[in-house]
Amino acid sequence: MSQSWLPINTILKTAPKLLESPTYAKNVAMIQVDKFIRNLSRHSNEGMANRIRQCSIRITDICNLRCHTCGQWGDSGFLRSCSVSDLKKEEVKPERYIQLLHDLDERGHSPSVYLWGGEPMLYKGSVDIIEEAARLGMPPSIATNGTGLVQHAERLVEAPMFVIQISVDGPDAATHNASRPGANPSVDNFGTISQSIRRINELRKEKKQRLPLIAALTTINNVNYNRLVDIYDVFRDQVDVCVFYLSWWIDEESARRHVEDFEARFGFKPEKHFGWVGSWRPPDYGVLSNQLKRLGSLATSLSGPAVVIMPPIGDPKDIERYYTDHDCRFGFDRCVSIYGAVEINSNGDMSPCRDYHDYVVGNVKEKTITEIWNSEPYRRFRKSITEQGLMPVCSRCCGLMGY
Repeated sequence: MSQSWLPINTILKTAPKLLESPTYAKNVAMIQVDKFIRNLSRHSNEGMANRIRQCSIRITDICNLRCHTCGQWGDSGFLRSCSVSDLKKEEVKPERYIQLLHDLDERGHSPSVYLWGGEPMLYKGSVDIIEEAARLGMPPSIATNGTGLVQHAERLVEAPMFVIQISVDGPDAATHNASRPGANPSVDNFGTISQSIRRINELRKEKKQRLPLIAALTTINNVNYNRLVDIYDVFRDQVDVCVFYLSWWIDEESARRHVEDFEARFGFKPEKHFGWVGSWRPPDYGVLSNQLKRLGSLATSLSGPAVVIMPPIGDPKDIERYYTDHDCRFGFDRCVSIYGAVEINSNGDMSPCRDYHDYVVGNVKEKTITEIWNSEPYRRFRKSITEQGLMPVCSRCCGLMGY
């Protein structure tokens, strides 16, 4: 059985920087230890979980981009028909998130805090939450398209932020912006990410510190599949880690089978997963394979940023299976993220699944994270996945292959 582990090259290249904050280093180590222990156990333990190791908050649905591979605002995204003003009204207040972090701390949990969206920097109060997480020793990270980073860079570096994951889908404006077009056609997101990375590096140098780590996060798609090494070359002196991952997506047959499977387990029909129906497959699996193999070679070099490829496949036949056979999970047959990570949606709903979040276990506007963590609905979901196996949509999921 496969499991997502930090590659040795990533550990070796980032450890000296991470040790700048021993508290953050301990947190990262414990996530890996918990995954190892969970993999030793084949029992559901009635769906009970122990320590919360990651608090993942999709803090807002609002986004200024319309990335093709996004299940929210992309080509088939489930948010495309929603009212932006209504989505904003439902958001959890930043003060409540800070209360929730303090409750976690008081009850012996010290998870990493991961903000994403939408675009998390469009949420008023995101920096306040990051600063409070850092004060509590909960390593704060963010997945962002770069919007607002320059404006808030000093506070993020001062905190310090643990990791800034910046979406980089091309080595130049033409490739990147084709993958990540703006809601407004005039948006030049490549310019935004370039300026943001430059500013964070300037501040790290000024303050003589190595945090936050800067990770370039590349979604492999049919536009950039032949430019991955170019992305690495362009940003190799500007970032600490280059993450390349094959798009999370499902096909129509998997979506249909998921409805049947989910309803049989939980008694109602899911809908959110239809936003991730797509393809974005490269026209030439051999070219993509060559790119991934070259990146693997670059990863072994003592110089340059660390390289992470998710899932770690590279053979042309395996790549073709990734895009054409959703019954193949490449050994990723168990979900451990549901035992270590909480997922909070912008309206406060807590769900075991990050992307396919029809199953709701509670709302943090009404209860704390720790009150919901081992509630009956949560235990029921964990028990089902552990004993009945994964659902059809799980085969291309970041919680399965990336956590």
